[in-house]
Amino acid sequence: MSTLVAAARPPAELLLRGAHLIDPNEGIDAPHDVLVRDGVIAEIGAPASLAAPPGAQTVEAEGKHLFPGFVDPHVHLRSPGQEHKEDLETGTRAAAAGGYCAVVAMANTDPVLDSPALLRGMQMTAARDARIPVGFMAAISVGLAGERLTEMAELREVGAVGFSDDGKPVADAGLLRHALRYQRLCGGVLALHEEDPALSGAGVMGEGAVSVELGLAGIPSISESTMIARDALIAEHEQGRVHFQHLSTRRSIDALAGARERGVKVSGEVTPHHLLLTDEDVRTLDTSFKMNPPLRTAADRLALVEALRDGTIECIATDHAPHAHDEKNVPFEVAPMGTTGLECSFAVLYTDLVLPGVIALAVLLERLTAGARLFDLDVPAIVVGRSANLCLIDLQAGWRVGEAGYESRSSNCCFAGRDVQGRTLLTLADGAVAYRERAFALSAA
Repeated sequence: MSTLVAAARPPAELLLRGAHLIDPNEGIDAPHDVLVRDGVIAEIGAPASLAAPPGAQTVEAEGKHLFPGFVDPHVHLRSPGQEHKEDLETGTRAAAAGGYCAVVAMANTDPVLDSPALLRGMQMTAARDARIPVGFMAAISVGLAGERLTEMAELREVGAVGFSDDGKPVADAGLLRHALRYQRLCGGVLALHEEDPALSGAGVMGEGAVSVELGLAGIPSISESTMIARDALIAEHEQGRVHFQHLSTRRSIDALAGARERGVKVSGEVTPHHLLLTDEDVRTLDTSFKMNPPLRTAADRLALVEALRDGTIECIATDHAPHAHDEKNVPFEVAPMGTTGLECSFAVLYTDLVLPGVIALAVLLERLTAGARLFDLDVPAIVVGRSANLCLIDLQAGWRVGEAGYESRSSNCCFAGRDVQGRTLLTLADGAVAYRERAFALSAA
């Protein structure tokens, strides 16, 4: 029932020659040739064993790695109403540049995506502008006001991937309970931004020693973890299904793990910035480090990495949140929350977690595609007969985040200036070429 939409593009006809394929879900980890015909993976053979048919392009990919395309279940594309920050074309272009073959956009737009008519309108816009398939989350409550449920069944019929008031929590436990009852009838995941507004108050960063030293109002970790514990209990009572967004604390991991041990249908995601950064980074007062949930302590960061490694947290989501330069170029206390990350997420995680041996490359790849499974979408795979959803990456290529600009309309990236390894050369999404690095040449057969 979920619908993903992209602009029509010519199906790919190309031979990827000699790339090292890794698909952890399919047990593939070896060099192969891959032939894509009419947008579909037609053949997989030993290196140099396949010939490009007439009219097909050849990609000399020896020394490069070919992975299933990544899927991000949590992005903000700012359309409708905030296109000065991002739109479907720029946001999906940024995603494709990062190796993503599909994304799911949140509903906190202007107007809020809370009606079937608006959802249809956004699907029409995606069919005109989106470089890769986009799915849309509909709001749980009308206007994100937390008072009245949207027409969830009708929204699902139109193709909503699920429901989320992301940007705001569902503070009313009774409303969440009713939403879970409707979910049992119409399906779709409830993706929850977990925060107790009474505990967060006017906080602008993680509460702790750093916030005290900087004199900034802190957001305590229990603002998140107590809501996760509460909502897991409600989901358990209603036999519903919830997905916890952008986890940031050790206590949240404990609440997620405890609920799963009880048999509750729960899942969780973590962002690259919560995996790699801490509240110590806020000392610069660079507003790109201001996000919600905020950056936490080093102990929280290490707990998140371990939870990702052992599968307690099943997937990685960027929470790509673009803002205009003038919105972020203000004092830290008044800047909006959010950082971008689609273009560099793989590279920063590969550089800081895989290269030092903290997690295996196969684990990172699985977590970058698992959002599809959790949201009942097709998981990209390197399998004959499947639509080509692939990314070709040069793991040896070093680059500096933001040095050459961004495909995104916004530049509020918390990893700006960071030296990383792993550059996306080519992305195929739903059988079409969605991105090609400018200096990377394709040759005709």
